[in-house]
Amino acid sequence: MSANRIVTGHDAAGLAELKLFGVPAGSEPFTHTPGFAVSRVWHTRPDPVIEPTPRDEAATLRSVLPGLGETTALMVTFPPDAQLAGAGIDPQKAAEEFCARVPGLAESFELDGSGYHTTQTIDYGVVVEGEMLLDLGNGREQQLSQGDVVVQVGTRHAWRNRSNRPARMFFVLIGAQRPA
Repeated sequence: MSANRIVTGHDAAGLAELKLFGVPAGSEPFTHTPGFAVSRVWHTRPDPVIEPTPRDEAATLRSVLPGLGETTALMVTFPPDAQLAGAGIDPQKAAEEFCARVPGLAESFELDGSGYHTTQTIDYGVVVEGEMLLDLGNGREQQLSQGDVVVQVGTRHAWRNRSNRPARMFFVLIGAQRPA
């Protein structure tokens, strides 16, 4: 389910041209969580620069969570929850793979395996395909359909796919700080 990423830049004469084309880093499905995938589409620093040939910093991030003023764009494929429940998944191997493939984000998850996590980011999430459930805990849930947009403002949440088919979401994470 990976999609191509197209990055533009400029040639020597200053004319627009395609610079990068292809599947972004990390797009292959996870081995220990069948059907789950996270593509690291792009990353910007807090002082982004328009360069003739943009650098793909997303491929080498130490953390997919952006620092203050930075951004990270991700495409995430969520398999149906029921598919994961019956897959005979080794939780330790799945957690190790998640930490290796999505560094920084994995550490934001609660240790009880519930999927709840909280980040120091403001996130824009768009349902590209399928249906998702935004679970804020304590019975606070919102069903989302293709085209719906979520603005996640540093709150504790979990994503659920209670449908019978994969769902895809595109996220832009913006590094933020909480007031003291």
